[in-house]
Amino acid sequence: MTDERVLTWQVTESGGQETSWVELGASRLTARGEALGTTPSSYRLTYDLETTDEFVTTRLRVVAQGAGETRRLDLRRSASGWTVDGVPRPELAEALDCDLGLCPLTNTMPILRHGLHEESGRHRFLMAFVEVPDLVVRPSWQTYTHLGIGPDGARVRYESGDFSSDLLVDTAGLVVDYPQLATRI
Repeated sequence: MTDERVLTWQVTESGGQETSWVELGASRLTARGEALGTTPSSYRLTYDLETTDEFVTTRLRVVAQGAGETRRLDLRRSASGWTVDGVPRPELAEALDCDLGLCPLTNTMPILRHGLHEESGRHRFLMAFVEVPDLVVRPSWQTYTHLGIGPDGARVRYESGDFSSDLLVDTAGLVVDYPQLATRI
């Protein structure tokens, strides 16, 4: 059974907002989204995200428009590894997920894979991080830790480098509040 949702976040970090049309299955997620931002410069971004079993990213396509320029990204993961616009990226080999910068939706995959919205755990992941709006892809180590469940959902701590934020996720594992980044409206 697939749960279809439309989610919108006010994205304070970019001075904009994002809407995602999400299909969430027992172990798969697909989404298409649109984001508008004003920081670091005005941009419009669209994306399509596909995962396979266990919420492992298979493809992220992104188009970013702004400052009279259009950028495109085709990020793929297969059994032979990751490619960025068809070019192999061996430094991403350990990554199972993409993380689209300024996008609260892409925090969902590692949370769901390890049930961090439902039970204790701490997991460290290598992510294929996509900078927004320039669409540069780089490896990023991130840690997710289940902090507990309350009346509004579960708290999961996200850490990367010196940055840390305690996310609030709903019962489906989708981000409701990402302090310093975005709040679902």
